[in-house]
Amino acid sequence: MKRILVVVSAIICVHTAFSQATLKGIVKNKSEEIIPFATVYLEGTQLGTSSNENGIFVIENVPFATYNIIASAVGYYQNSQTISVNGNMDTIVFLLSSNTQLEEIELFGSRERRAEKLETLTRLPLAPNEQLQSISILSHTLIDKQNALSLRDVTKNVAGVYTFATYGNIRESMSLRGYRGIPILKNGVRINSDFRGIGVITDMAGVDNIQVLKGVSAISQGLGGDLGSAGGVINIVTKTPKFYEGGEISLRAGSYGQVRPTFDFYGPLDKNQTVAFRVAGAYDRADSYRSIVNSERFYINPSLTWKPNDKTSIYLEMDFTDESITPDQGTINLGDYATNEIYRLPNDNFLGFDSDRHNSVNATYALRFEREISDKLSVKAGLFSSDLETYTETSYVYQGGGRTGLDELPGGQRYREYYANGRSDKNSVLQIDLLGKDIQTGKFKHTFQVGVDYRNTQFDNTAYTTAYPTDDPYVDIIDVLQPINNVLPNGVSVAVNPDRATGSKTKSYGFTIQDKITLTEWADVFLGLRYTSLERTKGNFIGRSLTGSKRDDAFNPLVGFNIKPIKNIIVFGSYASSSNPMTSFYRDIDGNELGTERWDQFETGIKSTWLDNALRFNVTYFLTSSKNLNMEALDTNGTSLGYYVKGGEDTRNGIEVELIGRVLPNLELIAGYSYLDAKYKDHVDYYFNSRPLNTPKHTANFWTRYSFNNSLEGLSLGAGVYYLGERPHNVWSRNYTHTGVVPGIKPFDLKAYTTVNLQSSYQFNSQLSLDVFVNNVFNELGYNAYRTVYLNRIAPATFGTTLRYKF
Repeated sequence: MKRILVVVSAIICVHTAFSQATLKGIVKNKSEEIIPFATVYLEGTQLGTSSNENGIFVIENVPFATYNIIASAVGYYQNSQTISVNGNMDTIVFLLSSNTQLEEIELFGSRERRAEKLETLTRLPLAPNEQLQSISILSHTLIDKQNALSLRDVTKNVAGVYTFATYGNIRESMSLRGYRGIPILKNGVRINSDFRGIGVITDMAGVDNIQVLKGVSAISQGLGGDLGSAGGVINIVTKTPKFYEGGEISLRAGSYGQVRPTFDFYGPLDKNQTVAFRVAGAYDRADSYRSIVNSERFYINPSLTWKPNDKTSIYLEMDFTDESITPDQGTINLGDYATNEIYRLPNDNFLGFDSDRHNSVNATYALRFEREISDKLSVKAGLFSSDLETYTETSYVYQGGGRTGLDELPGGQRYREYYANGRSDKNSVLQIDLLGKDIQTGKFKHTFQVGVDYRNTQFDNTAYTTAYPTDDPYVDIIDVLQPINNVLPNGVSVAVNPDRATGSKTKSYGFTIQDKITLTEWADVFLGLRYTSLERTKGNFIGRSLTGSKRDDAFNPLVGFNIKPIKNIIVFGSYASSSNPMTSFYRDIDGNELGTERWDQFETGIKSTWLDNALRFNVTYFLTSSKNLNMEALDTNGTSLGYYVKGGEDTRNGIEVELIGRVLPNLELIAGYSYLDAKYKDHVDYYFNSRPLNTPKHTANFWTRYSFNNSLEGLSLGAGVYYLGERPHNVWSRNYTHTGVVPGIKPFDLKAYTTVNLQSSYQFNSQLSLDVFVNNVFNELGYNAYRTVYLNRIAPATFGTTLRYKF
């Protein structure tokens, strides 16, 4: 009898062991968008899990039986289903309804998850609000709601970010905290390595989110080799595949003949959902308010994800843009250097020729690998590269005088020249990081990153010489107050001039460690250290060069704290530094190296959430200073003296205030204000307490959107107001001249301006919507300038409509 019982028990055990199933499913909202990190569990059991970043969940070893399975997520109402587990199971699909009081405005992305590829920028596995640095995440949802097309359109929602210059409306160079041309990355890699951060044009059709990291970022991003590096970094993050089928097509039409179709398709490629794809793209063609000026762009962004198992993910990504645009110098200033008399050039007058053209082709590539070692440890690696090729043939008008060798022309007369330039810019980054989340050691918890990176940069500028049909070093003389001939005369040609070619090649190796130490529930300490070894093997610029190779290294620390006096408030403070060894080979008059430039930053403030996490309010104070910048010594006529001098001290300090979220369930808003006190101190070139060019004291932004209920359900109205304060168009020089600089004379200020945008949207159903919008509705007149070289008017009142279909 005992033997029979043993055999029966064994059979039951075997049957039970094999009478189990694996449950798989996905959690989405009513708009068919995935919900990552949702909680899924079987009621009355210990079996449960969380959905991954793609909304997919797996529960293994589930005995055959009937269960009530429940899914829940922050910002959504709980949902449940009754299922019978009895072998092969179909995919379980949860559709959760939004709890509108908690629904995220998505300026920062979903509240309970880190934004896509954020760790490529910060390299620390923390949400934006948990990071020590000030970080803003602008999601694709916000981009769609505002019908934003450019980097300028999107980043003006972040306090203190503004357009430095557009260089003839062919680039987007952004400024932050008083530093010009902050670096622009795409998926974590530089696009344009120019030390001035002159920027590029990007397309929003493939953008998942845009990340703005304010202030010194040497810990995560390496050395500060740009004029703007101490101000911050903008990272453009492209879309990635989804493991469920879906997509979107849209058609936008608007002022000046704009036509813009876009598409976005994604889904799994196999039944087991181990491989998924995504491809987004756009075609954009438009004229301009300015006669003759037009643009055309083709953009595509394909990507592939492979998940060989539940713990490993491999991503392949490409982003390709081919753009052709007419450069537009803008207008001229009829006054002197100290007087703002910018001429409002009629829209039917164009300073250049109808053959002027700027072409750029940019391709970025990424190979990313992620592996979960355990529930607390993971490895992330990425190889990123970017290849930018540009070629420009265009005109330029100037007054003469100064260093030109030509007489200064009176009134609205200007010389008009013709020139060409080309650029090849290649950048690559290899990053490998070990990440730990909430690792317990004694009484303390650690969230850390230990990583290495290799960065390689090479750019070459091709110079051209222009041949004119006469002996004059210009094409003709025009009068901007009269109609302008826009036909390039016969006999003008350009040829490569190898003697004036410039470029640079650098490579660097870095080691980074960061640790967030949780001392108690209300206190965290941040420690970080980066070591970088940089080698420059090429450096040719007009008036300066590097012979052979040059190697330098630098240590950059970060230290800070988060204190939580009450649950919804974080008080933070930090110190960080950044170095630029690329300047260390510059020598003084005696031939001695001047050493590495350095920036120091102190930052403190308050981050808080209100109304049950529906509203966020942040205040930040910062102080950044640089000492002993290496400045090129120039004669009074502006020519290089062949050596460098210690430049002096610059300071930037200010306050940034941000309010983001919902004050009512159907009323969302973004508001920001920045006060900036940026000054040159004991400086070799500039007057004491003078301001850097294009640096306003005040900027402000406000945007709100109201969604109607009841009989008007589906209708929403939005409005945005953006203010950019007065700012000097150039530097106030004591003893040297530069482009448009007159020593001893204070430059004029560009006038402040405020633009107002209006938007309306109607959602016919969960798939079809129609947007109508007007930008700069009051036709405000304002200018973005780079010295006196480019005086570009902001776009006048424009309107458009977007028809969008999701499936």
